[in-house]
Amino acid sequence: MPDSEGDWAFVTGSNARSLAGLAGGFICTPAAAGAHGPVRVHDTFHFRHADGTHCLPLGTTAYAWTHQGDELEEQTLRTLAQSPFTKLRMCIFPKSYDYNANEPERYPFEGSLETGWDFARPNPGFWRHLERRIGQLGDLGIEADLILFHAYDRWGFSDMGHAADDRYVRYAVARLAAFQHVWWALANEYDLLWSKDAADWDRLAGLIAEHDPYGHLLSNHNCRALFDNSRPWVTHASMQRVDVYKTAENATEWRREWRKPVVIDECAYEGDIDQGWGNITAQEMVRRCWEGAVRGAYVGHGETYLADDEVLWWSKGGVLKGDSPARIGFLRKILEQGPEGLEPLPSEWDLPWAGIAGQYYLAYFGFSRPRFRTFALPPDTAYAVDVIDTWNMTIEPMRGRFEGRFRIDLPGRQFMAVRLRRAE
Repeated sequence: MPDSEGDWAFVTGSNARSLAGLAGGFICTPAAAGAHGPVRVHDTFHFRHADGTHCLPLGTTAYAWTHQGDELEEQTLRTLAQSPFTKLRMCIFPKSYDYNANEPERYPFEGSLETGWDFARPNPGFWRHLERRIGQLGDLGIEADLILFHAYDRWGFSDMGHAADDRYVRYAVARLAAFQHVWWALANEYDLLWSKDAADWDRLAGLIAEHDPYGHLLSNHNCRALFDNSRPWVTHASMQRVDVYKTAENATEWRREWRKPVVIDECAYEGDIDQGWGNITAQEMVRRCWEGAVRGAYVGHGETYLADDEVLWWSKGGVLKGDSPARIGFLRKILEQGPEGLEPLPSEWDLPWAGIAGQYYLAYFGFSRPRFRTFALPPDTAYAVDVIDTWNMTIEPMRGRFEGRFRIDLPGRQFMAVRLRRAE
């Protein structure tokens, strides 16, 4: 990722004599169509690419999709190509957990579970395969949110010791930082990795800063205990639900506390497994995405429908079976039609608002189902009004222009929204 056009030269440095002092060069041409550069934080709470293009991270999760073999992995890519998602959370290491009993085809280090791993010898085949899959995500315009550590492990990768952890992080960053669409997540559920403490996370973050010349986004994801997202190296808060019911609603408090973008990467999963985090309805998934959006946050999707073959999207990928992705795609269109970076506005006690005062308003009713709503805005500004059914994915323009105090009739159904745009 050179940051300017023209002729470049390089000389290698290495503690291996055969790899030191190698010289070469290349020509940096203009960026290819659709290549916007790495994502940066913009305007405190939102995101832009390096070239100034707006980034709307509507994510999903498929933790272990690159460990499933070519047939299933290619199916996952085909599914993603037809989905509305612009970010994918994924682990570098394989995963061991419910519905994840299969052995991967490749391992990140030389050795085996039976004979032991040589943490000083990365397995080139594993890393080439991972790079290929990350590159394919980039071809689809999907950001790769790479999880460096997690606790769901039967191979010993979650507790390799400081020296091996550091060597692994340096190696991963050296190889993968060259992709413009990479985000770093130090851990999924950092507080379940009991061998690591706050000092370890700071040390590992420092290694990333030292070896990533492009400054990709960096977070650390929680399980039960919130991470201290005020740490200077944390670029955005990567959050998991902290309550059975209240999830996206916490975004208001988290934004105020940390003054950083809030990405709720796990708000629970649409599905029907026996765990409470994996059996919410599609309606509830979509509601949480909308609730987060009008509070200035970005809520991610996940899916965990029980399957005899144990191929659940949240971990292995495959195909999407649920009803929420299409509705999240509808939300994406609504957000893309509005101002860049939806900001909360002073709201009524029972109705959250977002937008730009005097220009654009988006109100979301969620569980409520009123038959009408009276709006009171400053006079002398007229608005075009749309009634949006976020579940049925319809937009009904209201006839006429509205200003001051006015009534809008509603259908008495849940999951409705109202959009007001200043009339030309």
